[in-house]
Amino acid sequence: MTTLQITLLGSRFMGAIHSNAWLQAPRFFDLRLVPVLQTVAARDAEYLEVFARRWGWQQWTIDWQMAVEDAGVDLVDVATPNHLHGEQAIAALEAGKHVACEKPLAGTLDDARAMVAAARKAPGKTFVWYNYRRVPAVALARQIVAEGRLGRIYHVRAAYLQSWGGPDTPLLWRFQSKEAGSGAHGDLNAHIIDMARFITGDEIMEVSGSIEERFIKRRTRLDDPEKLGRSTVDDAVLFLARFRGGAVGSFEATRLATGFKNSNRIEIHGENGALRFDFERMNELQFFDATEPARLQGWRTILATHADHPYAGNFWPDGHLLGYEHTFVNEAADIVQVLSGAEPAVPLPDFADAY
Repeated sequence: MTTLQITLLGSRFMGAIHSNAWLQAPRFFDLRLVPVLQTVAARDAEYLEVFARRWGWQQWTIDWQMAVEDAGVDLVDVATPNHLHGEQAIAALEAGKHVACEKPLAGTLDDARAMVAAARKAPGKTFVWYNYRRVPAVALARQIVAEGRLGRIYHVRAAYLQSWGGPDTPLLWRFQSKEAGSGAHGDLNAHIIDMARFITGDEIMEVSGSIEERFIKRRTRLDDPEKLGRSTVDDAVLFLARFRGGAVGSFEATRLATGFKNSNRIEIHGENGALRFDFERMNELQFFDATEPARLQGWRTILATHADHPYAGNFWPDGHLLGYEHTFVNEAADIVQVLSGAEPAVPLPDFADAY
């Protein structure tokens, strides 16, 4: 069977998630190409050697340019901090590789534009890791809307609520604009914007007002815990929007929502029905059917683990729940399907879509 030779850039949280996804995808999906974990590149040589051995990468290097230019590589997976996405993805595209890049697409708008332009000229395909599209319940929500079960869409109400960014959290790269580009906006808001577009099939045409706030202005420096450094990104952001199809929307993202760990939530209200989803109960989708007789109306909870639900049939028997890591396995499988000439289960975002 033909292989897909992969180079991964990055070895921390997303690096581990992506490594697991490439390993697991051919074990649960019938793929025409077999992913091969060829090379991983990152900055910390001591940690990288351990990481490569743990996840089964054939070789490792601290020279990402060399890894990207390797003639034996088919796809470069970019899982580095946001400010590196542009340079690394463009280099990979110019080397003729397919590129899968973590979200947000880039740390700056200029980098994102350059990435889209490079993708248009390159022979390789591009993908962006908006993994929440591949939660079975979220993919099911898209199908329900596409079937017209909600009718005309009136409201989209989305929020991504986390609480890990309090005053005790040190000055990680995610709190520095030179590396992250933005705070909760790029880290979390990007996901709910994509999820709203994905489920509704509609596009935001106007932002009608927004606010952002940096509550924690100084944080403990990683290089010197006795000193404080300045946080330069937003802790929370909110905005209102109008969709091309006439719906209105509200979006909120924060890393200071005390009481919430990873509540990526969305509600969609239409003329004939409504949907709501919360990732903290990721296997469930709630559906309200307004076309039923009034005496039977009410929110129903769909446990999206049946073989008829998107992706679920590739894993365990009905009622045996999936987790966060499976969303990346599903995306890795769909990327491989596209590269082998098949269709993904649901649409994959490329650089132009994620821009």
